[in-house]
Order: sequence, then C-alpha cells, then structure tokens
Amino acid sequence: MTQTTQLSGSVLRGAIGFSLVSLLIFATVAFGERWMYTRLTALGAYLAWTLAFILLGGAVLGSLVSDNRWRLPKFYLLWGLAFFAYAAGWVCAYFVLRGGAGEWVGSLAGSVLMAIVFALGFGASRLIPKLAVFLFLSNSAGYFVGSAINNAVGGRGGMLLWGVVYGLFLGAGIGALLHHLQAER
Repeated sequence: MTQTTQLSGSVLRGAIGFSLVSLLIFATVAFGERWMYTRLTALGAYLAWTLAFILLGGAVLGSLVSDNRWRLPKFYLLWGLAFFAYAAGWVCAYFVLRGGAGEWVGSLAGSVLMAIVFALGFGASRLIPKLAVFLFLSNSAGYFVGSAINNAVGGRGGMLLWGVVYGLFLGAGIGALLHHLQAER
C-alpha cells in the first residue's frame, strides 16, 4: 500500500467515523441542550459533551493507529489529553471573547493545543506548526461551514447537519494528523 493510499484511507476513515461520533453528540445538543443546561449548567453540559467526544472519538480514531505503542487503551489517554486541551482552548477563548472573534480564536487555540499534545505524544515536536495548520484549517472548515448550514436550515435538522459537517472535516484533519505522525516514525 502506498503512502498516498494510506493517507487517503486515514483521512476517509477519520472523516466518516468522527462524523458519526459528532452526529451523536450534536443530537444531544439538538434534542437535550435545554435539559442539560438546566440540570448540569452550561459548564457541566460542555464537560459532558467533551467526555462524549473523548469516549466515542477515541474508539474511532484509535483504529487509525497501527503503532502497537499507541494501541487502545493507551491511545485513549493521549486522545483524551489532546481533545480536552482542544476543548479547553476553544471554550476559554469563546467565553472570553464571545461572538465571531471568540469562535475564530477558539478554533486556533484548540487546534494548536491538540497539535501540541499529539506531536509531543508521538515524539514529533518539530511537526507542531504543520499539524496545527492542518487542524486549524479542517477544524475551522467543519465548524464554520457547519454553522452556516445550521443557520440556513435552522432547528434540530440544522444542528444535526452541523454535527455531520463538523465531524467530517475535523475527523479528516485528525486522520491526516495521525497518518503523518505515524509516517514520521
């Protein structure tokens, strides 16, 4: 199998798998956001969604790692740290800056933090700038295209479509990131 075939397979599997994960989590937003905010507070709801992305996303993305050193459950630790750093960067930036500026800075901060955790975990710190750009572009495309679709469609259907699009793009970016980190070894 060629490097290009492996890359395209990682991107495709990451995109499809993470899109399904994202759809499930965005469904809880579409159908249960008010309930979650009332029972868990906004912070508790964001923590619950973060944990759901970690638990479900780790199973999907862990399948892209062929290096025995990073097989499940060890991959879960790295993925959990990477996604938690991503979520913390995103949420902190958004709650401080709000609006569009908060979303853009959050996308950048979250992407950079995730890239740092993954690169350090795989012992490839020199790849941090390249991986951060990968993630920022895929993350921003998924988030902002998904948001535009959500705004155009509205309601629960719009939220579900946002989840699919966000998961497709970010999953593709993470799939590419994992491929490049393993190819470096």
